[in-house]
Order: sequence, then C-alpha cells, then structure tokens
Amino acid sequence: MAALRAALRALFAAPRARSPPLGRRPPPAPRSASAAARGAAMEPAPRWLAGLRFDNRALRALPVETPPPGPEGAPSAPRPVPGACFSRVRPAPLRQPRLVALSEPALALLGLGAPPADAAAREAREAEAALFFSGNALLPGAEPAAHCYCGHQFGQFAGQLGDGAAMYLGEVCTAAGERWELQLKGAGPTPFSRQADGRKVLRSSIREFLCSEAMFHLGIPTTRAGACVTSQSTVVRDVFYDGNPKYEKCTVVLRIASTFLRFGSFEIFKPADEHTGREGPSVGRNDIRVQMLDYVIGTFYPEIQAAHTEDRVQRNAAFFREVTRRTARMVAEWQCVGFCHGVLNTDNMSIVGLTIDYGPFGFLDRYDPDHVCNASDNAGRYTYSKQPEVCKWNLQKLLEALEPELPRELGEAILAEEFDSEFRRHYLQKMRRKLGLVRTELDDDGALVAKLLETMHLTGADFTNTFYVLSSFPVGPEALGLPEFLAALTAQCASLEELKLAFRPQMDPRQLSMMLMLAQSNPQLFALIGTRANVTKELERVEQQSRLEQLSPAELLSKNQGHWADWLQQYRARLEKDREGVSDEEAWQAERMRVMHANNPKYVLRNYIAQNAIEAAENGDFSEVRRVLELLETPYHRAEEAARVPEATEPEGASGADSGGHSYSSKPPLWAAELCVT
Repeated sequence: MAALRAALRALFAAPRARSPPLGRRPPPAPRSASAAARGAAMEPAPRWLAGLRFDNRALRALPVETPPPGPEGAPSAPRPVPGACFSRVRPAPLRQPRLVALSEPALALLGLGAPPADAAAREAREAEAALFFSGNALLPGAEPAAHCYCGHQFGQFAGQLGDGAAMYLGEVCTAAGERWELQLKGAGPTPFSRQADGRKVLRSSIREFLCSEAMFHLGIPTTRAGACVTSQSTVVRDVFYDGNPKYEKCTVVLRIASTFLRFGSFEIFKPADEHTGREGPSVGRNDIRVQMLDYVIGTFYPEIQAAHTEDRVQRNAAFFREVTRRTARMVAEWQCVGFCHGVLNTDNMSIVGLTIDYGPFGFLDRYDPDHVCNASDNAGRYTYSKQPEVCKWNLQKLLEALEPELPRELGEAILAEEFDSEFRRHYLQKMRRKLGLVRTELDDDGALVAKLLETMHLTGADFTNTFYVLSSFPVGPEALGLPEFLAALTAQCASLEELKLAFRPQMDPRQLSMMLMLAQSNPQLFALIGTRANVTKELERVEQQSRLEQLSPAELLSKNQGHWADWLQQYRARLEKDREGVSDEEAWQAERMRVMHANNPKYVLRNYIAQNAIEAAENGDFSEVRRVLELLETPYHRAEEAARVPEATEPEGASGADSGGHSYSSKPPLWAAELCVT
C-alpha cells in the first residue's frame, strides 16, 4: 500500500502537470496515433477503480470527428465541427490534484463499494480518485470526447456551443445491468471552448457538486456528481465582470448520468436563424438527425422503440410526448421546492428529463415569484415564476429541431395537449402532499395553494421553512397551541430590516429621474433601450421603501399575523374536509405528518450555505464541503433520524450549523441577501 501511495505522489509531481503561464492553455496529451499509444502505455493502473467496465455505445452509434492533424501536444483549437456529434479530445493535466469530496451514494451507482474503515486504505482511495477524476490519468476503456450541440440562449439562437469545458469519458456498465455516462467538467480545452480555457474553478465546482447531490436527495430528477477534485493549477477569472480579475484554482467535477444529451443536441441541424443569422454546424444532415433519434429512443426510451417498430413518425411523436411530460414534471418539482435554475437555455435542457448544468442556480429564501437567481439575467427571463413557461418554450424549439422526422404540426399539437395539463397535475399533486391533504382531492385546492403563496409573498415568508412549520399545524376541535403555532409561523416572515434591504433602490435617483424624463419626451427611444420593465420595478421598489419607512416592527408583525390567520382559517377548513369520515383519527394524523415530513425539506442548498463551504475550501479546509454534503443527503425530517437532524437551537459546531453557530435549518442571515451569483 505504501508503494502505491508513493507511486501516486510521484505522478502528481510529474512535470507534465505544471500549470501554464497566464494567458496560455495547458497542452493536452499528444493526439497522434504513436503518441496516443505511448500515453496509453504509460497510464497508471487503477486499483479501486479497476472494476469499472466501459462500453461506449454513444461513440459507436453517433458520428465522431477525429481532430485534424496538428503539432504534437497542441491544444484542441476552437472550430466548427460539422457532420459530427462528438470530437475526440484529451484532458489537460493539472498540477497536484487534490480531492475535495466524494459522493458515496453517486459512486455506488457505478458499483463502487463503501469507503474502507482503514485510514491508509481510505487515503490511497482518495489519491486514486484525485488522479483519475482530475483527468491526469485515464481509466482503461475511457475514450474522452466533447459533445457538439447548439442552443437558444436567453431566447436567441447562438449557433454552435458544445462541451466547452466538459468531456465525455465513456459509459460504465454495472453488474446490475445499468449504464452510466461519466463526464469530467473542467478538464481543459475542447473544439467548443471558443475563447475560454475549458476550466472550472473551485467555487463553481463546489456549487455544482453539492447541488447535483442535494437535488437527488430531494427526489428531483437530476444528473449526479461523484467527485470534486481541485489543484494547484490556476486560471484568472473576473467573478463579477467588474474589471477585478483574480487567480482561482482549477477544479474538476465528475458528473454521472444516463446521458448528457440535451435539446440543443438536435439543434446542430438548424438553418440560418432569421434573427441572429447563425446556423448549426450540420445543416442539411438529416441522416445524422435520424441516427440521433434512433440512438436516443432505442437506448433511453426502449419501450417506445418496441411499441412503434413499423411507424417512425408515431415513434418520434411518442418520444416527444414523453420528453414533454418528463420536462413538465421536472419543472413542477422545481417549483415545489423553490429551486431556480438560472440559465434555462435549450442547451441546458436534458433529453431525458433531468436537471442539468448547475450554474447560477438558487433556492428561494424569502418567497418572491419574480426572484432572479442569476445576476446576469438583467431582463428577468428566467425568474422563478417563469420557469414552466420557459421550459414549454424550449420544448417548442426542440420540436422544431426534430422536423422533418416529427412534423411540426403534430409536435405542436402534442405540446399543447400535454405540457400544461401534466405540469398542473403534478404540481397540484405535490402541493397537496406538502399540505398534508392525504385523503381527498378537491377542485378548489389550486385556489388554496395560490392563496398560500400570495400570503407568503405579502409577508416575505421563507419558502422552505414555512412549509416545514406547517407540518406542526394543530388540528382538531380544540385547536390547542394555535397562538404558539402562529408565532412560529410569523417568525419565518421577513423582518423590517430584511424588507428594507430587499426593496432598497437599485438606481441612482438622478438616473431614474433621467429615465422618466426620457419616457415622457421620447417614448420611442425609451422603448428601444428596453428598460421599461427595469424602471417599473425600480419605481415599485421606491414606493415599497417609502411604505416600509413609515412602518414599525410591531405594525409589521400585526399585519403578518392578520394575513396568516386568514389563510390558516381556510387551511383548517380544508383539513377538516380531508378528515371527514375517518374512523381512526390518530392514524390519519400520523399519515398527514409522515407525508408532510417526506415532502417538505428541512434543508436545501441555500446560497449562503454553499458560500460558507466555498470560503472554507478556498482556504484549504474541505471539511465544510463534506459536512454540508452529508447534511443534504438527509434533507427531510424523519422520526428515526431525529438524533442526526439538528434543530435551529443547536450550539456552535453542531452538525447542521455554520461555523458561527447559525443553524442551516434557520432563516438565512442578513448577509446572505448580499450574495451575487452570475
């Protein structure tokens, strides 16, 4: 074992892993046949990962570009990649890769066992993970490739995009008969890197790693993250695009999914867009579109393939119908936990209905239907409340990309028939469970939910905690404990200080005055600038700020209590209807509590929780990342886990509290509102 550790340390210190000078890309391994053969011969043999068996079906079924010949060791030059779905690449090595964390539940998908008890064995396992999951060495059978796709970004067709920082490693087949695609995100340049360097940094990688796993444990369809590996290699990033760049450590995330194909995978055939003039790199190649449909349906929708062997149009229609339903259910799940994706472009939409590509995401703290989690989304295209509408728009672009294999009229009929109804059905079904309505479904349940959200908005209630507190709502003829419950509920509402911070004006008063004058004097120019919505929102903030200045904390509390008392009266009446005819009231109450606890998380990955973990990791301490990961693996309160799941009153240092003693199940601290994610 000592010899293995020594060998791994020697590999980490190898000269090929040095960081490049600022502004230059690190060269990948040689791409000529002879150099590739030499590299393969020099690859270290894995031990823990030796059992992974690759069978790279996607590269056999879909066209793969072999990079054009170039100088040995030259990076993958950015270029159009016509007539191919993949281009072969090679990860660029990092200097001194170091494991940040492993997700054992995600790695278990690959048939990898639990960590050993022996400390030396765990150390060797982590060293092997750092070596292979950084891209510094390739596993036997891995065939790195970058996927070619296009996309509509913020509503505009952007042309060729592709895996600019991610690399397909291959597909691992398990003893359980499952097939999992492995990806390294941040492993270096590809033909699709454009002007970038193909790298990801520690902060963004930790966010993706933690959120991928958090979403899975919340029960939401998602890609997974098996490992996060950082290094001593650095790149320069201007975090807020404000002219203040800094060095950040290159970091790689091992991603796992059945497939990372997306809506944009089918947009590579798009002819010149009427608005942007851009086109896909494989215009006119319907033969490849047919190949892709055969591969996707045959591999990921085999029941549809089996049911429509004689009629390709009906097969493709059934496929699009199922993608529509899965997407509708996925976004309904997002809405029910307050998740905001942030960049819902067509290239970030999974063809199998998974949440994919975690960038400037966020979970709602104070409920605001117009919340924008991505500071770069100036127009608010991807606000929380617009996510269902945007997903439907993206499906429209997918059906257009499938033409002529799916006639547009047929696709549009399916979209109109399926999306809204599937979304409403799944959303309302989930919301009933969140409210503990376990026996009956009534037509006016939607109105009850809408009134709840309106009350949350009026009172600035914390989204996650409000639903969690509702599970303790007292029911029964006596309704004992109602004043205490109302106090607990209103404690989740925004304080006067929080509201003043949330509604503070964003524009300089002189700028606002100038914009209002322009709107009066030259409305055509004002409309052309496209700032009407921003000015309207700014006026609303100014008006709200003025009202808040005239309000005392006691008056705010009284108003909040009145709003909640009104809604709780409706909620109590609805629970009484659900309880009607119950022979065993204790059993009904127990079932209500069980269902609510299983659908209302106590923990979500709030931005400030991720930020605490990031700041510790940037200082070399990965323990907070691992602690947060463990916390997010059990987000729901269950009786048998009561000892492990902390309460809001836990002391400093307890699991579930940050280093300042603030519980991760409490409302976020005030400073959390200042965080900016782009």
